[in-house]
Formats: sequence, C-alpha cells, structure tokens
Amino acid sequence: MDLEAYFRRIGYSGDRAPTLEALRTLHQAHVLAIPFENLSPLLGEPVSLDIGALEDKLVRRGRGGYCYEHNVLFRHVLERLGFSVAGLAARVLWNAPAGVVRPRTHMLLRVDFDRRHFIADVGFGNFTLTAPLDFDSIVAQPTPHEAFRLVPAGGEFRLEIELAGGWAPLYAFDLQEQGLADYELGNWYVSTHPQSQFVTDLIVSRTVPGKRVTLRNNSLAVHPVGGTTARRTLGTAGALREVLQTEFGITLPALGGLDAKLAQIAGRPAMTA
Repeated sequence: MDLEAYFRRIGYSGDRAPTLEALRTLHQAHVLAIPFENLSPLLGEPVSLDIGALEDKLVRRGRGGYCYEHNVLFRHVLERLGFSVAGLAARVLWNAPAGVVRPRTHMLLRVDFDRRHFIADVGFGNFTLTAPLDFDSIVAQPTPHEAFRLVPAGGEFRLEIELAGGWAPLYAFDLQEQGLADYELGNWYVSTHPQSQFVTDLIVSRTVPGKRVTLRNNSLAVHPVGGTTARRTLGTAGALREVLQTEFGITLPALGGLDAKLAQIAGRPAMTA
C-alpha cells in the first residue's frame, strides 16, 4: 500500500509512530476526507476488499465506500504504522424494529498499543466516530462531534450516541476476532442481496467540522452539532449529481446507468436522511 498517497488523500502530515495522538489524528482526518457512499452496490459494481482495489478506489479515484471498505483500508494503514489491530463485527441496532435481530454485518476495529485498548470505526455512515474510543472506559466520551459511550451488555458491548439529551444505541459487538473471509461473506451479502439497503437506496454521508451531511435517496440533510437539522428534497438527477460532487466530494464513477439510476431516485417520495 502507498502510505504517502493515503496521507495526501486525508491531508495527514503528523507522526508516523504508533501513538495515541497519531491514532486520534488519523481517525479524524480519514473521516473528514473520505465520504461514506454506496454507489457501487447501487449500480451493480462489485465491491472488492482487496487492499489494492480499496487503495485505487478510495485513495486514487476520489471515491468513498461503506464500512468494510473504510475499515479494511484503515486497518492496513494502522498496521503499517505499528499498531496491533483486530477486526470485530457488530449487529446494527440503530433504527432496528422491535424484536428484530440483525446479522453481524458491520465492521469495526479494536486497536491495542502501549497496554491500552481502543475502538476505532471510520465507516458507520451518519454517526461515524470522529475519534477512537477508550475501550476500558464506560463513561461518556466526547469526540469532535457527538459524545459516545461503550456499555457492557450480557457478554457484548453496546455503542451508544448522545442525541438530544438522551442515549441511543448504534450497534452491539463482542470481542471475537473476524478474518477477511468473514468480512467477504458479509460484504457479498450487503452488496448483492436484492433487499439490502445498499442495493435499493442511495446512502451517502460526510462528516465535516461542526456538522454532518447526509443523503438518503433524494433527501439531503445537514445536521449541525447541537443545532437544528435543515432538509431539502433533490428532484432531478442533475441536482443529485451536483450534490454528490460538491457536498460530498465524490468523483463520480464512469458507470453505465448512473444518470438513469439518479433520475429514478430523484422521482421517489422523500425520505428522512
């Protein structure tokens, strides 16, 4: 992997030693620079977790990706710098209907160094962490955006976010380490199953200083930290294309059917992003 190209992509010029400061700075820089997006599965383009393919897509071609792509790439970077990293898997709890148990299809990382343990996750869409979390702490932990906490829950750990003065669960995970084969299986499922939201819907988000910007199909939302959300509906393929390029910084792929798919999405009933 070309670390220098990655550092240029995220605008990082800090320490190359495995320190807490480096981990925090890299984590935030990655999230601010590389958007979360699902254009590949939406358009039927295979999603590869090969590091060469990820480097080409997210680093060189100006694209983003979803959790597997972001966190596999970030893991390679951290390991090259000397961090000890384990891949974990989580069940998404956010917006889960009552009584529904979702599969473990979200990827996150446990980073160990200097006898300390942290959770890193640069690919959770609307609520992506903007700082690693101290795994050994159960109190609320501030980040440059929202506060988060890790709650032990019956042999698992639940990640929660503070929103509007209350705590909401995002996902639950345990410490069983996952291999690339485990992620390949989940990646294939979420990128090809006809009922997967990554196949049926346009889902894009970008975290910038002081706010988060999200797009769910044709509904664009700007969420200022601690402020009031502003929403608008994008009614044309041209409007969607412009927002993807300007608001989210995505270099759009030269894939057949992109404009037709965007036109179809523009004509849907507005959703909450």
